[in-house]
Amino acid sequence: MTKLLEKAFHEASKLPEHEQDALAKWLLEELAAERRWETVFTDSAEVLAGLADEALAEHKAGQTHVLDPDAL
Repeated sequence: MTKLLEKAFHEASKLPEHEQDALAKWLLEELAAERRWETVFTDSAEVLAGLADEALAEHKAGQTHVLDPDAL
């Protein structure tokens, strides 16, 4: 465990029990969400590469135009 994380846990241990539980629940949910995002991005890398290839091919074929933010 890093010194910073150890310090954070030490400070959190001074909180009332219900706040410790709320912090723990939030942290666990954040860690789970991060794992889900990693899985989604890993699983979609091939699809994203295909979309990028398609977009580049359309650009090379002259099928794209410069986006004018003022025209949106």
